[in-house]
Amino acid sequence: MTIELNPVGVACNLQCPYCYQAPMREAGNINVAYDLEKIKVGLRKEGAAFSVFGGDSLLLPLEDLEAIFAFGLETYGSNGIQTNGALITDAHLALFQKYKVHVGLSLDGPDELNNSRWAGTLAKTRATTAKSMEALRALCAMKMPPSIIVTLYRGNAVGELLIRLIAWFVELEQLGVRHIRLHLLEVESEAVARQMALTTDENIDALLHLYEFQKQTQIQFDIFGEMARLLMGEDQQTTCIWNACDPYTTAAVRGVDGQGLSSNCGRTNKDGVNWQKAVTPGYERQLALYFTPQSDLGCQGCRFFFACKGQCPGTAEQRDWRNRSEHCAIWMALFEQIEKDLRGLGRMPLSRSPILPKLEATMLASWATGQNISIAQALARVQGSTTNSVEDHPHGDHWDAPDGTQHADGAIVIHGDAGRTEMHGDSNARLDTSHLGQ
Repeated sequence: MTIELNPVGVACNLQCPYCYQAPMREAGNINVAYDLEKIKVGLRKEGAAFSVFGGDSLLLPLEDLEAIFAFGLETYGSNGIQTNGALITDAHLALFQKYKVHVGLSLDGPDELNNSRWAGTLAKTRATTAKSMEALRALCAMKMPPSIIVTLYRGNAVGELLIRLIAWFVELEQLGVRHIRLHLLEVESEAVARQMALTTDENIDALLHLYEFQKQTQIQFDIFGEMARLLMGEDQQTTCIWNACDPYTTAAVRGVDGQGLSSNCGRTNKDGVNWQKAVTPGYERQLALYFTPQSDLGCQGCRFFFACKGQCPGTAEQRDWRNRSEHCAIWMALFEQIEKDLRGLGRMPLSRSPILPKLEATMLASWATGQNISIAQALARVQGSTTNSVEDHPHGDHWDAPDGTQHADGAIVIHGDAGRTEMHGDSNARLDTSHLGQ
């Protein structure tokens, strides 16, 4: 679970055209006045270490940022912050060191590869990129290498640009950077999508190149390792995009705003409103996707559904959380390649295992009663284990699932406290994806 403190709302020093927070800005919901004491109350309520978020969190006055970091260190022993890095000064670096702040930088590459992080004009954009790179090098020199978030788009992930991006990753490795998160471009504007977005084939090509590159480097791209662990049922440490997210509760991402109120992950704010977090999670999206044909933007018959679950609702087709991710074909191609590599190592991915129908039934049974379950726990149940430790499954505290059985015709029969429920679907159908990733 990630706690995101967002005292400045979506206020930012940059104007990135692909930013998923654009609907909030267009609606005028940019920020609210923050109250440090209310923020502390909200953080204590969440009861876990947090990361300061934005917009760009460095728009906070230095003294207020220090007060937040001092609270975080005293209360939880560490701090985090996510920023584009252009506003980092020597004074900020001193705070990061003093208060044990792990820094995450949002950068799409050096020089023109980072033109996506737009500052109003090309000259200003290049200047802010230079400042971000300077901050990155300074953090590495302090033995505090940041983690990096890179969004793949037309300006950094095709042809020679992709080669330059990989060369930059080699430089980052030499500086001491070890963790990079890859994002696929998510935009709210069709015009921006036409200008910046990669095609499905281009995204697949870029990801497969980076997947191969990871085999030669100490840098870890989170998604590749996560996807391999998902296929093997070892999902205890995977991030929120793979974990049956309810867009009205976003259990894996809990926000605290400037008034200390609880809010959701900003990727789900498609209507420009930062809705307050719902109390009770639901898994209607996963249940619907499992039984909805792929031709209707569902996931019926996909052997990777147990791992993907439709992926992040913030990337849903037609910006409707009820649909599967618009990046479905991309993730499917990558799952196929990783599945192939695992089998080459003599391992049996769950996507090819004969126990897959029972695993799916167990997960569906849990979701149908409003409870979440990890693949690892579902697998343990299928194999006869009764391990239910919440500590082993950091997705929340609702993990106990009722017993579920699956009939030959695809009906899932769920036995739980509420009685007997039946859901029907063609669970034996399997999508032929052999043409992807070639």
